[in-house]
Amino acid sequence: MASMSRSPEPPRDAPESYVGLDADGAGRLARTRGWRVVRTLPPGAIVTMEYVAGRLNLEVEDDTVTRCWIG
Repeated sequence: MASMSRSPEPPRDAPESYVGLDADGAGRLARTRGWRVVRTLPPGAIVTMEYVAGRLNLEVEDDTVTRCWIG
């Protein structure tokens, strides 16, 4: 029987903990916590619905994280 490949698990982290941080500081912190990809987006940005394991999305307005989600 062939083994099934699994997507890597994202870091055990609370995305809401990034809300209110400055964008650069949040990005550095996320990488130290194990996120492979940290993406910053302006409010209302059009993004694809694909899930990428290990990616953290930061919505940033006026250099402050206003929303954060995994994938």
